[in-house]
Amino acid sequence: MFFALAQTVLGPAVCSVVKSKLFDQEFFQTPRSFTTSEIQGSADPCDRPREECGIVAVCGHSEAAKLTYLGLYALQHRGQESAGIATLHDGRIHVHKAAGLVADVFDAGTLHQLPGSIAIGHVRYSTTGSSLETNAQPLVANYRGGSMAVAHNGNITNAATIREELEQRGAIFQSSTDTEVLIHLVAQAGASDFQEALFMGLMRLRGAYSMLILHSDRLVAVKDPRGFRPLCFGKLGDAYVIASESCAFDIMNAEYLRELTPGEMLVYKDGELRASRPFPPTEPAFCVFEYIYFSRPDSLAQGRAIYEYRERMGAQLAEEHPADADVVIAVPDSSVPAAIGYAQRSGIPYAMGLIRSHYVGRTFIEPDQAIRDFGARIKYNAVRSVLEGKRVVVVDDSIVRGTTSKKIVNMIRSAGAREIHMRISAPPWRNPCYFGIDTPRRERLIAATAGEIENIRQFIGCDSLGFLSLEGLLRVVPRTQQYCTACFTGEYPDGQAPQGEFVKNILEM
Repeated sequence: MFFALAQTVLGPAVCSVVKSKLFDQEFFQTPRSFTTSEIQGSADPCDRPREECGIVAVCGHSEAAKLTYLGLYALQHRGQESAGIATLHDGRIHVHKAAGLVADVFDAGTLHQLPGSIAIGHVRYSTTGSSLETNAQPLVANYRGGSMAVAHNGNITNAATIREELEQRGAIFQSSTDTEVLIHLVAQAGASDFQEALFMGLMRLRGAYSMLILHSDRLVAVKDPRGFRPLCFGKLGDAYVIASESCAFDIMNAEYLRELTPGEMLVYKDGELRASRPFPPTEPAFCVFEYIYFSRPDSLAQGRAIYEYRERMGAQLAEEHPADADVVIAVPDSSVPAAIGYAQRSGIPYAMGLIRSHYVGRTFIEPDQAIRDFGARIKYNAVRSVLEGKRVVVVDDSIVRGTTSKKIVNMIRSAGAREIHMRISAPPWRNPCYFGIDTPRRERLIAATAGEIENIRQFIGCDSLGFLSLEGLLRVVPRTQQYCTACFTGEYPDGQAPQGEFVKNILEM
C-alpha cells in the first residue's frame, strides 16, 4: 500500500505557482507507564533513551496530506504511539489521527478526506501526557478567534503551573498533554490578531518546543528561543516543506534548504513565507543527543549527514579508549556508524556480530527462567562464527540502566567470545532530561548511582568499559552551535533543573 501511495503522490503535477518571499530577521521584541510484562525489544523498556516526536508540514501543494503522510513515514523512528494529520481547506481544519503506526492510521480513503494545500502531521511518543488516544496530535480546537491545530515536539516545563492557572479561569482541558496549554493561552489572550495572541502565548512557555500551528488562514512553524529540538525547511517545486529531520524531505523528493535558528518563526499566509525572530535572544541549547542517537543517520545537520558525526564519535572513542581485540561489532542499529568509525581508527576489523530483528513488536509473555535474557533475545541474536574465540569490542551509543547491556554481554559471552570490551559513544548518562527525551528518574540511571565506571563494568560483566568524554563529543559535533548536555553534566539551561509539579509528573515512572 505504501509504495503504491508513494507513486501516486510523487507523480502529480505541481499546483499553481505559490508566491513566496523570505524576509531578513526581524526582532519584534507524561511520562509513559509500562506494565511489568510489557516488552518492546527489551526486558526493561526504560533501558534505552525513548523517542521524542516528529512533525511535518507542507505548504502550497495540492497533494499536501499525501506528502505529509510520506514525511511522517520517514519520521516513524521518532514516535510509534500515534499519528495524525490536519489540513487547511477554505478556512476549515480537517483532521484524522489515531493510535498506531503511520501505515496503520492512514490509508488512501482517510487521506482523500483531508483536502487542502496546507497540512501538518505528527508522530508521537509520549514524554508529558500519558499514552492515550486523546493525546494524539495534532490537537485541534475551535474558539472565538477561529480554528487552530497544533503539532509539538518537546516538553513545556512550566505546563503544570500554566494549566492550573488556566483551569482556575475556567479552561476545560481535553487532554493531559502539555501542548494543550498553548491553545488555551491563545484563546484567552484577549488579542484581536491571531499572530499577536500566539506570540503572547509562546512567551509564557518555558522548556523545549518545535511547533507547527495551523490557523484559519495560515501556518506557523516556530522553534523555542534555545532551539532544543530540530526543525528544518525545504522546497518542493513552488511548495514549502518543514520537518523535524531532513530525511522527511528525501522521501518527498524535496530540496533541503536549512535549519531554523533558535527562536525563529516561519509564517505561511496567502502564498508567502515570511521568516522572523520575534523572541528576545538567549543562549542556545540544542540537544546533543540528536547527534548521538535520535536523528536518523541519513538526516542532515549543519550541512552534513548525522552518519558522519557518529562515525567521528567512534573514531574519537577509539583514540580515548583503545582495546587489544580481534573484531569490532555494534549494538544495531543506531550504533553502527560509531562502530565503523572505531574500527577504522583502531585498525580492528568490523563485523556484524549481533543481528537485530526489525519486526519486533510487543510480547506480553515473558518466561520466568525458561529462556535466559529473553527480553534481549527477541530483539538481538549473536553470530557465533563472528564471536567465538574472539576478543570483541562492542560499541553502543548509551547506557541508561545497564540491564540491557548486561543481557547483551551475556549473549555475546554465550556465543563464545573470549573477551568483551564495551565502548560507549557518549559520556555517562547521569541526569534525567526534562526537554523532550523520556528518561528514568536519576536514581534509576546506573551512571548516577554506581559511582565509579568500574562498578558499572562489574554490573554489566564485560572485561573493560570506556565512555566517550564530553570534551571528545564536543570536539566532533558541529561547533557552529551551543548544546544542552545536562543529561551528562547536570548543568541545565537557566542554571537549574525544572522544579515543582512538572518534575513530579515526569519522574513518576
